Amino acid sequence: MSNQRPPALLAIVAYKCFVAILLFITAVASIFVMKNHQELMEFSNSYVLKTKFFIIEWLVNKLMTIDPSKLKLGGIVAGVYSLVTTIEAIGLWYQKSWAMLLVLVLVGISIPPEIFELLKGVNILKLIIFSINIGMFGYLLGDVIKTSFGDR
Repeated sequence: MSNQRPPALLAIVAYKCFVAILLFITAVASIFVMKNHQELMEFSNSYVLKTKFFIIEWLVNKLMTIDPSKLKLGGIVAGVYSLVTTIEAIGLWYQKSWAMLLVLVLVGISIPPEIFELLKGVNILKLIIFSINIGMFGYLLGDVIKTSFGDR
């Protein structure tokens, strides 16, 4: 293992860290909303919210329509996936082959549902995430093949 990490690998690690942070924030927010559902309901009906903060009002109202049991499940799933993504990023940082295979499998599994979502309707966010995942998959597949069969 060399100390010099390829720029593509650094980009993947940075992306995985970003995703892990977003998932962690989602998990914490879901659990917070679930535990404070009544207080948020009262807050969503407050005069201050209705007159000043349209975006916050919209977000709180969206959150109030989600069943608390779904929030709990969503929070747990996001927390577990955040942990897995963090482990992936650490493994990739240290250039471990198990991490490359783990990311390869998890990204490979996510590609068919992403294609299905793109077929239902294309938007810029879906296209960006799909492109990033295809790029990661291609890079890691090439690296795994090169590592496995390159020096024979």
